[in-house]
Amino acid sequence: MTESNVNTTVFIHSSAIVDDGAVIGEGCKIWHFTHVMSTAKLGDNCNVGQNVFIGSKVTIGSGVKIQNNVSIYSGVEIEDDCFLGPSMVFTNVINPRSHVERKEEYKRTKVRKGCSIGANATIICGVTLGEYSFVGAGTVVTKDVPEYGVVVGNPAKQIGWMSAFGEKLHFDERGEAICESSGDKYRLEHNQVSKL
Repeated sequence: MTESNVNTTVFIHSSAIVDDGAVIGEGCKIWHFTHVMSTAKLGDNCNVGQNVFIGSKVTIGSGVKIQNNVSIYSGVEIEDDCFLGPSMVFTNVINPRSHVERKEEYKRTKVRKGCSIGANATIICGVTLGEYSFVGAGTVVTKDVPEYGVVVGNPAKQIGWMSAFGEKLHFDERGEAICESSGDKYRLEHNQVSKL
């Protein structure tokens, strides 16, 4: 850990390992038995739970909450304000074999701004989880999830839409919906949701 890469507002538990060269943003908290590799980058105000692994060249935005027992491998990119639930899983190779070296085949997985991933979900590598999408607990995601989309099951199936605030959206015949909690307005057009 070097002074230039870790701000003094950061809390790192004494049992955590943050390798030299890792960039940790202001206000981050890194808890028990977590390991952050040397080329990882975390934005400001991230909360990293117990027993988390953050791999080489992983980029994590600001305001991200990573719950206990999550491993984030090379090839995963996480934008601002995402939530990674307890024990959820990212993969990085489609066809792993113990005896075959496939580090050059890591696929890129993108978790876009505001996405929430529920406990014990599995995200198969190479997909994009759209902005403010919601992946239910235990879901196995094998393909892209649209912005504001809600998916559940194995394999994941879209069952609706959710606002940035986290409320189910009910679209009228004009394709418009209002979040009951925030008052924000949304439009559904060509199976894509946008905030008005």
